[in-house]
Amino acid sequence: MSNHFNVAQKLGIKLPTPLQSFSPDWPGAERVSIHIKRDDLMHPVVSGNKWRKLSGVFSGPATLPNAILSFGGGFSNHLHALGYCCHQLNIPFTAVVRGDYTANPTPMLRDLTNWGTRIHYVNRIEYSQRHDRDYLDQLRLAHPDTTLIPEGGSQQAALTGVQSVITETEHNFDVVICPVASGATLAGLITALEPQQRAMGIAVLKGVGYLESLVEQFLPVRTDNWHIEHDFHHGGYAKTSAPLLTLIQSVSEQHQLPLEPVYSGKVLFALKSMLASHVFAQGTRILVLHTGGLQGARSTKVE
Repeated sequence: MSNHFNVAQKLGIKLPTPLQSFSPDWPGAERVSIHIKRDDLMHPVVSGNKWRKLSGVFSGPATLPNAILSFGGGFSNHLHALGYCCHQLNIPFTAVVRGDYTANPTPMLRDLTNWGTRIHYVNRIEYSQRHDRDYLDQLRLAHPDTTLIPEGGSQQAALTGVQSVITETEHNFDVVICPVASGATLAGLITALEPQQRAMGIAVLKGVGYLESLVEQFLPVRTDNWHIEHDFHHGGYAKTSAPLLTLIQSVSEQHQLPLEPVYSGKVLFALKSMLASHVFAQGTRILVLHTGGLQGARSTKVE
């Protein structure tokens, strides 16, 4: 058994995640079939695409990283999941956090502190350098023998973990839908599709063109089997609206499907709207990836 699965078992990761049939009483829903890949049920803390993208970091050939450093905001699901993993595996973890929450730490940052994370608050100017080679080289000098993981866990190594969403799903589908913020999840899905299948991303922030470029950087070749819908971000990242919150509540009550307003809620809102507009052909088999991120239910903003 590989180190990856030993680590997953130690952390209590439950794979494969279940597939839930979803038949809402929405206009147009009767014309298609919908299943939801419940990656939110993978783990109460390290749920959804966070583990999928991080699993390669913990799959070593033989050893785990000696130390890890990564980036995020004060509401980051990524830092929260990574901090939990490092705490459970006794790996020193440094979180470079945008903004100074010293006086008023978020629920996620309080958890990180309790898990022994070294939190380094930086201003927005310094944080904007998180992709710059010189800045990263300086961090490597200051943190020797440390594995640096990009914001959101979005790196080429993340794609293999995301591809497993498709490979462990035996249900046949025509289109897979997921939220898009940093691009790696959608890219991983795209690279695992069969020729007749398509992927659709739902932008959770304002980023026409920008989000497409984030996805394309991870793709080995240009392909036309995917696109991003940009009309359902509800004002921007971590922005919400009364109709979105109403939908989240109704889906939770009627289908026992927990959602949050930054990722999964916007995906279901977009799906409802597109079904009403008959965007999908009669008989289309739709797979929706619930990427987790439910730490957002603890605050009004998440990442």
